[in-house]
Amino acid sequence: MNNYLNSAIKEFKFYKILGEKTFVQVPGEKLCWKYSAHSNSIGIIVKHLSGNMISRWTNFLTQDGEKKWRNRDAEFENDIISRKNLLEKWNEGWECLFNALSSLTEADLEKEIYIRNQGHTVLEAINRQLTHYSYHIGQIVFIGKIICADNWTSISIPLGKSEIFNNKKFSKPKHKEHYTGKVIGKTKSRAKRF
Repeated sequence: MNNYLNSAIKEFKFYKILGEKTFVQVPGEKLCWKYSAHSNSIGIIVKHLSGNMISRWTNFLTQDGEKKWRNRDAEFENDIISRKNLLEKWNEGWECLFNALSSLTEADLEKEIYIRNQGHTVLEAINRQLTHYSYHIGQIVFIGKIICADNWTSISIPLGKSEIFNNKKFSKPKHKEHYTGKVIGKTKSRAKRF
């Protein structure tokens, strides 16, 4: 089960990096761009993710994940004013999440916690949040691709490069490693460029 916690942390870090690789490419003035009146901007999604993370992961084992002080509706106001503001919100949420996850032990995974009075094991709650965050980060990436259009640089296997990528992977002997490999370590310095 400790392998599960380690794997979950790596997955969260991977999705955090996908968001950051998108932020690097999107011009600052486009962070609040919306496709339509009924869609969300990158800034709105970041505010929502941060609000959710801070609510869910603060006192994670002892309080309901939907805190009374959370103002979810305000998370959907399109008022991110700068890249700096966006990154502060982004990092605040992730810091809360990683602090909570790093404090968990194998024994905690079967404990029951509540989100809006609905019981979840800790393991179920982690899975719930991992899928929720990856869903929204996928939206961030998609919006980034729309904004950047022909200036977008692929953050996964570039189109037409699958064979080269696979040949490189299969040229190595079979081994055990998380599929993100060294991606997490490589992008830390890149994230500082914001």
